[in-house]
Amino acid sequence: MPTDSSHPVSSQIRLSHARLPATLEIQVMDEYGVMRSQSIAAERALTVYLNRREIVTLMTLGADPEALVVGYLRNQGLIGAREDLEAVFVDWEVESAAVVSRHIPEDIEERLGRRTVTTGCGQGTVFGRLLEATDARPLVGAGLRQSVLYQLLENLGAYNETYRSAGAVHGCALCRGDQVLDFVEDVGRHNAVDTLAGRQWLMTQPGVEQPGVEQPDSFYTTGRLTSEMVLKVAQMGISILISRSGVTQNGVELANRFGVMLIARAKGRHFQAIHASGRLELDAVPVPRPGDRQRAR
Repeated sequence: MPTDSSHPVSSQIRLSHARLPATLEIQVMDEYGVMRSQSIAAERALTVYLNRREIVTLMTLGADPEALVVGYLRNQGLIGAREDLEAVFVDWEVESAAVVSRHIPEDIEERLGRRTVTTGCGQGTVFGRLLEATDARPLVGAGLRQSVLYQLLENLGAYNETYRSAGAVHGCALCRGDQVLDFVEDVGRHNAVDTLAGRQWLMTQPGVEQPGVEQPDSFYTTGRLTSEMVLKVAQMGISILISRSGVTQNGVELANRFGVMLIARAKGRHFQAIHASGRLELDAVPVPRPGDRQRAR
């Protein structure tokens, strides 16, 4: 079982580092009747236990399971502070992750009984009282230049390794300016954002300045900008959310509540900015092609 990790964490938290390859090879027949090797995305079940309580079963590639589990529990409000976390042990032989926390919410049973099936890939769940329990104070809105957005989209083209070889996955990235700080692919975009949230939470001390550690100012996803995606990014303290896909009504409303600027349908030189007044600097307006303005209407 792989034990190396490129993401160091606090020595106070015990982790198993049980990573598995994100793809596997199978034999397929192509349109010419020729048998050839093809990479496909791995999909593994991982049941999460928090202090011996069964919480959820996640379907994942298994590339960074500890970060995924921590990010999921953090984003669901089941772990409130990093110092509460004692250990995360993943055992693929029994397809389970055991998480030990010093404190869990007193109303955990009620939370586990109130779930909403969301529109996310893999049927992500948001516990019924999570939104009410989340701090509703708007984030300090970061600004973004159009030219930086275009360069970031170009730089992101160097990633998506699993998607290029196997397809069937979503990708998410933590970004600062036009640079990609961290990138994760998984079966669903919720797994990817939870993994990034887990990595960020494990590697940094919230609210504490760390010299030399670059903090993200934007988040990129290949999936839709729905309410649960906005909520998870807001919990990470990031106020710019970018996607090559579209938005939903609740996503737009929640972004307004938390002060998150949405950049939707961002492909090439095209995008649709929402809640961008005073925050998006149009310094690289492209020359319109015939029909562009008509389609925009």
